[in-house]
Amino acid sequence: MSDTTVLAAVDVSAGYRKRRRPATTVLSEVNLSARAGELITLIGPNGAGKSTLLRTLVGAQPPLGGQVLLDGTDITTLSPRRRARRLAVTLTEPVDVGLMSVEAVVTLGRLPYRSWLGRENDHDRLAVDRALADAGVEDLRDRMLSDLSDGERQRVMVARALAQEPAVLVLDEPTAFLDVARRIELAAMLTRLTVTTNAAIVLSTHDLGFALRRADQVWLVGNDSTVTAAAPEDLAYSGAITETFAGTNMSFDDAAATIVVADDAVPGATVHVTGDGRQRQWAEHAVRRAGWAPAGDGCRHVLSVEPGTPCRWRLDGTGVPDATRAEGVGFDSLVGHLRGCATAVPEALDARLS
Repeated sequence: MSDTTVLAAVDVSAGYRKRRRPATTVLSEVNLSARAGELITLIGPNGAGKSTLLRTLVGAQPPLGGQVLLDGTDITTLSPRRRARRLAVTLTEPVDVGLMSVEAVVTLGRLPYRSWLGRENDHDRLAVDRALADAGVEDLRDRMLSDLSDGERQRVMVARALAQEPAVLVLDEPTAFLDVARRIELAAMLTRLTVTTNAAIVLSTHDLGFALRRADQVWLVGNDSTVTAAAPEDLAYSGAITETFAGTNMSFDDAAATIVVADDAVPGATVHVTGDGRQRQWAEHAVRRAGWAPAGDGCRHVLSVEPGTPCRWRLDGTGVPDATRAEGVGFDSLVGHLRGCATAVPEALDARLS
């Protein structure tokens, strides 16, 4: 990552202009800076203005106020060809390119550099080969785009954008239709591309975990028409993430780096979990799912978990009722037992757990 700013928003107001009606401002006083070699995630609640901001940043709609600068030049003054040589955009919507091979699709990225005769030169071929390799689709170059999976198609469209040799690569929800494994692969690829291409990569996403774990910088669109830019750790630590996303019965989990739904814990239903590593981690997960809360050493109820697949567990403690004591195999039986303890005799719950 360098200190060179390739894309900047300076006091930008983003929104819509309609004929014979006042302009509608969605975001105001937006100041952002994307540096070469930086991975930036754009996050925020639905309807907060992420898409509006993205369209404004790439020049698809003019700002209502302020300026968007691409390499220090107002983006609205650049011709489409000049803009495409420095900024590439990949959208979520599938692109209908007809019966074209992967290589032919990626070659479309060279159009901003072609003369009106459209002749390909050695540099064009080199740029296409490099883009195929960087996006990890070199082995797909002769296949038809229509025959590929969603994950493969997404990589090909990234390769097409890379063939433009952009200083800024903007992706709108690139992981939207991918399964978990393909999301992880794409995340790793984008992180690698910031190093191999030195491009600034800006992507919008609803995947908060990805945004906080992978990004060098997060642009957080709030519910108050503002955008906050900072390192992911700063946004999480300051409480900005919680303030933006958390709602009733929801909270930010620092360890998981994501928003979680608060457990509907039964009042007073607490248990101390003993075990090692992953056994204890997933036992506590099961305890919470059952409506109980993990507690410290002073708790009357003690849950011991032993290694194994499935694991063995024993619920015991000092002075606990016989109805609560039990042992079993597997987390499913544990959750069932804990839920039974908390709900089988509701009127006796306080007495049993006091």
